[in-house]
Order: sequence, then structure tokens, then C-alpha cells
Amino acid sequence: MKALLPALNRLMPVMMVIFLILASLQAAASLHLSLASLTHFMEWCAPAFPMLMGGSSLLVLAGLMFETRAERLARKGLRRRRGWMMDVLARLTNRTALEEMLAREQKETVIDAEELAAGLRARVIGQDQVCEDIAAQLRRRMALQVRGKPVGIFLLAGPPGTGKTYLAKQMARQLDRPLLHFDMTQMSSPHAATQLFGSPKGYVGSDTFGKLTGGLKEKPDAVVLLDEIEKAHPDVFKKFLTAWNDGHVTEASTGQQVSTVRAIFVLTSNIATEALSEIADRLADEPDRMRAESVEALRQAGFAPEVLNRLDRIFVFRALTGLDVARVAALEIEAMIESYGLRVETGGIDASLLFEVMRRQNKMGAAASARDLVRSIEDMMSDSLISARQQGAKMVRVISGENGVTAEIANDTEAQRARVLR
Repeated sequence: MKALLPALNRLMPVMMVIFLILASLQAAASLHLSLASLTHFMEWCAPAFPMLMGGSSLLVLAGLMFETRAERLARKGLRRRRGWMMDVLARLTNRTALEEMLAREQKETVIDAEELAAGLRARVIGQDQVCEDIAAQLRRRMALQVRGKPVGIFLLAGPPGTGKTYLAKQMARQLDRPLLHFDMTQMSSPHAATQLFGSPKGYVGSDTFGKLTGGLKEKPDAVVLLDEIEKAHPDVFKKFLTAWNDGHVTEASTGQQVSTVRAIFVLTSNIATEALSEIADRLADEPDRMRAESVEALRQAGFAPEVLNRLDRIFVFRALTGLDVARVAALEIEAMIESYGLRVETGGIDASLLFEVMRRQNKMGAAASARDLVRSIEDMMSDSLISARQQGAKMVRVISGENGVTAEIANDTEAQRARVLR
């Protein structure tokens, strides 16, 4: 039945002509018109026949030309076909707005690198150069119209607790893209690839897509964050090589190829921390040499060469020092307090507490991040935070004293007055 519909659509004009002829005969019979009267009427209209024939021929030619041109443009995607019937989108939604959104998505994307870098610098502490470099790379790569592989494949390397994972999350937020976050420490076995790429038919889980293939199918423009990539099994690496090299990844359960050309892959690694930190300090003003030596350091540390060869850029994060440690600690304390449903009073974090965090960070070096130190602070003040919330407090101040770190209830009125005076 479906195969007959196109043929019936093409025969519609002929059917309309037949219908008009039958309708005319029916009308003539109803009005009791004789053949002689019809002949007389046709003779009376005879002088107008050439004009009607010429006008009809012009209309037919114009219609054919318009249809041919519209069909050609529609195939190129430059024009949408219009019909006599109201389209369902025009009836149920704002079709014009939808078409404008589609047009914006199909044309090349140009971002403001300076604005993106400023947004990243404001949130990622102590990594200004990395934020500027990655913003410039994204602007250049997202503007490409023809691309056979992902927008970017970036490796963020450096000590733990320096903001690598946080930068990837902020990048997704600033670019207004969905985030697909995978902890590669859970992919250390040869069978872990099925979690990301699906299971072959006949195996358990073959009725559902993998987490990566399914995520990219629904969100093709996602930022794919692969945390601690060096801990993944080699079989998982091999699967990613196709995604990065050929611009698609294959779902094992169906054999369907899922495109990766609109995705951004961000890899993080803590491998070769000391060597990379030394390179970053020594070659801070020579980014090309720093990247070259960083690649060599990662290769010597056992990082898979086939992965290094497919990376677009390696960004080396420097260890946090000085006030940057205090800034990160202050932000972590604020986030921790907000997770209890409270707010921090303006200037409400004791400076001596942040100074102690800085001292412990310098003493322990790369072995502990500011985030680890904040967790120990939470253990000390969690009881006082819970007590403050039970008493109906909305704002607290963090005090460091002889009995450890505690949270005291702050007066909202006093905090507002202090904010106005500042």
C-alpha cells in the first residue's frame, strides 16, 4: 500500500481533470442544456481560446520551472518543501524558531576565545596559561567546517588536586555542552570495554547500548571526560583509537557506528607528575618545547605511544603554591558548607585556618591536595554544621581555635551591614 502512495500523488492532476469533466457533464445534465446551446456558447467564446491557451501554457511552464528549482534546492538543504496542508510543526510549535535553531547548529561555530579563557580563569585557580591555550585551541578547531575526527583530543597532565577534572567540567559548562564523565580506574580489566562500547549479541547486556556509545548517540556534541586515562586497560585504549582516528565508534550490540566528530575528548592523567612539574617550571616561556618534552616524559613513564600520537594537545598543570592553595581551600570549604544547606559569611573563613592549610600543603608537597586537607577540616566541623542547621541558621563563620575547627552561627543582619560598608 505504501508503494502506491507516490504513484497516486503523481496521478492526482489527471484525476482532478477527470473529476472536473464529470462534474461539468453532471451540471449540464442538471440544467437540461442541449448540445446546440453548448455549441453556441463555445462559438461565442472561440475568440478567447488562444488567449486562455497561451496563459495556461505559461502557468504550466512556470509551475514546472518552480517545481524543478525547488526540488533541487530542497535536496541541497537550502529550501524546505511547502505544501497546501498545514505542517504539524506549524500547528503545534514555532516552526520558524525551530528552523533558526537548526540553521545555527548546522553552520560553523565560532566562539570568543578571550571570553571563554576569562570564564575558565575565574573558576580554575592557578592555571591561567592552560585556560588561555585551551580556549584558543577550541576556537580554532570548532570553526572548522570539514572535520573527520573529534573537535579536540586534549590531555590534561599534572599533579593531583590542581584542577584538571574541574577544568573539563567548567569547559562543558562554558560551552553549554553536555558532559559525559567516565572514571577510567574502573576500566582496568579487559572486559571493561563492554561498559563503554556495549556487549556483543548473545552476551549479558547486549540489549542496551554502552555508556559511551549511547551517550554520544543522544548527545553528539558532548564533552567526554576520561579521568585518569593511564589506568585503563589496553583493550579499552584500542577502542578509543578508532573513535579518535576515524571519527566514529562502533556499538558492539548492534554494529552501529556512532559519530564522534562533534565531541570533545578530555583526558586527565597523574602519571610522571614530578617530571612534568619540572618541565613546566623550566620551560614556562617556551610552550612548544614544553609540549615536546612532556610527550617524551609521558612516553618514558609508560604512557601508551599510540594514544600520545593521536593527541591534539597536551596541557601541563603546575602544582599550586602560595595563595593559590588558600584560594582553592577557601572555595572547597565554601562548597562543603553549602552542601549542608548553609552559606559562609562574607570574610567568615578564619585566615589562620587557610594559613595552616598552606603550611600543611607545603610540608606534604604533591602527596596531598588542598581538597584532601579540606576533607580533614570537614571531619572536624561537620558536627557544628549540623547543629547550626538544626538551630535554623542560614549563615555561618568558620573559626579555628584550640579545640579545632568549628562553625559558628552568623547574624544575617550583621553580615548584610558589613557587606554594605565594604
